[in-house]
Amino acid sequence: MTFDHQTYISPFTWRYGSPAMRQIWSETHKRRLMRRVWVALAAAQHQVGLVTAAQLADLQSQADNVDITRSLEIEQETRHDVMAEIRTFAEQCPVGGGVIHWGATSADITDNVDVLRLRTAVDLLAERLEKLLLLLADKIEETAVLPTMAHTHIQPAEPTTLGYRFAVYAQDLLEDLIQLQTLRQSLRGKGLKGAVGTQAAYQELLQGTGMTPQEMEAAAMRWLDLPYFPIATQTYTRQQDLRVQQVLAGIAASLHKFALDFRILQSPPFGEWAEPFGKRQVGSSAMPFKRNPINMENICSLARQVAALPAVAWDNASQAVLERSLDDSANRRIFQAEGFLAVDELLLRMERIVADMQIDGEAIARNMALYGPFAATERVLMALVAAGASRQEGHEWIRAASLQAWAALRRGEENPLLDLLLAEAEIGRFLPADQVRALMNASTYTGTAGERALALAQTLRIFVGRTAVKRG
Repeated sequence: MTFDHQTYISPFTWRYGSPAMRQIWSETHKRRLMRRVWVALAAAQHQVGLVTAAQLADLQSQADNVDITRSLEIEQETRHDVMAEIRTFAEQCPVGGGVIHWGATSADITDNVDVLRLRTAVDLLAERLEKLLLLLADKIEETAVLPTMAHTHIQPAEPTTLGYRFAVYAQDLLEDLIQLQTLRQSLRGKGLKGAVGTQAAYQELLQGTGMTPQEMEAAAMRWLDLPYFPIATQTYTRQQDLRVQQVLAGIAASLHKFALDFRILQSPPFGEWAEPFGKRQVGSSAMPFKRNPINMENICSLARQVAALPAVAWDNASQAVLERSLDDSANRRIFQAEGFLAVDELLLRMERIVADMQIDGEAIARNMALYGPFAATERVLMALVAAGASRQEGHEWIRAASLQAWAALRRGEENPLLDLLLAEAEIGRFLPADQVRALMNASTYTGTAGERALALAQTLRIFVGRTAVKRG
C-alpha cells in the first residue's frame, strides 16, 4: 500500500502535528509495541517454564522487525488485524512463534499498547506546554506594568496591564498542564485478563505451575512498566478515553480563547498585536494589502475539532454494552491519534507566535488616550464624594461630560473629556484642576495587576523547573 497526494491522506499525515507525534501514532510504532506486549507475556510465562529460553529469545530477536506489508496481506484473508500481526510475527520466529499470544485476547494486547502510546503522547504535550508557559512568563515580565485598555462585552472598560492579560492566558494553561500531569499519573493499561476479564484462560494455562494469573499479569506488566486496572472486561474502561479527550479539549479551549483575543487585537480598530508576517507572505489572493491572522484562525479551527472529540469518547464509554462491543474500535483509531496531533499543532503554533508576536506600543497608547479617560472618571467620582459632593450629583456632572466626549469621538476628534470636566464649575467647587488632571491619568489606574502578574510569572518558572527536575 502506498500513499501520496494522488489519493486522500489525512491533513495530520503531513500538514498538522509534529513528526514526533506522528511517530507515536504510526502503524510501525503500534506494531512494535504489540510485539513488546507479546514478549512481556512470554517472559512472564517463561518464569514458570511454559515458554523456553530459546522461544523467548527468538521472540525478542524479532520484536522490532515489523513487516506491515505481510501483515496486511494476511489481514485480507483473516479479516482480523491482531491475528494477522500474530501470524506475521510467528512466521519470523521459527522457534518461538507457536507460543505468541498464549492465553490472551486481542484487547490484552491492543489496550495496553494504546496506553503506552497515550503516556508518550501526554509526555510530549507536557513538554510543549512547559515551553509555552516559559515564553508567556517572559511576556508577562516584559509587560507587567504596561497599561492597556481592558474590554468587557468587547467594549472599552477600565485599564489593565498587558502583562496581566498574558497572565490570564498563562494561568489557564498552567491549570491545563496540571490536569495533563494528573492524567499521566492516572493512566492504566488493561493488564492481562482475557476475553471477558476473568483470567479464566490464564488460570487454566497456569495450573500446576505455582504461578497465579494475577502473578503472571503483574510480572508482564512490570516488564512493560505499565500500571493497570484491577478490574476490566474485555477492555479497560472507556471512561479513561473520555478523560483523556476532556483534558485535550481543555487545552484546546484555553488556546482558542487566547487565539480569539489575539485575532480581535490584531484587527485595525485595535491594532495592538500582530502575528509575525514574512517578507514574501501573502495575506489574501484578492486583496494584496491584507495581513490576516491566519495562525490564530488555524488554532481556533483545530481547537473546535478537538472540542468535538469528547462527545465520541462519551458515547463509547456510555454505550460499552456488557463486557464488550466493537463499535468503538473504528472511531478510537481516529480520535485518539487526531486529538493528540491537533493539540500538538496548536501548541507548536502558539509557541511560535508568542515568541515572535509584534506588540504595537503606539496603538496601545492611542487606545488608552481614546478610552482611558472614561474609566478614570470613576476615580473623579470617588474623589468628589470624599470632598463633600453628592455622589448622585457628581455622577450626573460626569455623565453629561462623558456623553459630549463620546459624541466627539464619533466625529473622529480627540477625546475632550478632561477639558470638559475641568470646565465644569460644579466639579471645580470640590476638586482643584491639578487633582482632576492627576485622577484622569488612567495609566495609573491598574490596581495590583502588575504585581500579581509578576508573581504568576515566578510561579510558572518554579513549577516548570520542578517538573523538569522530576522528569530528568
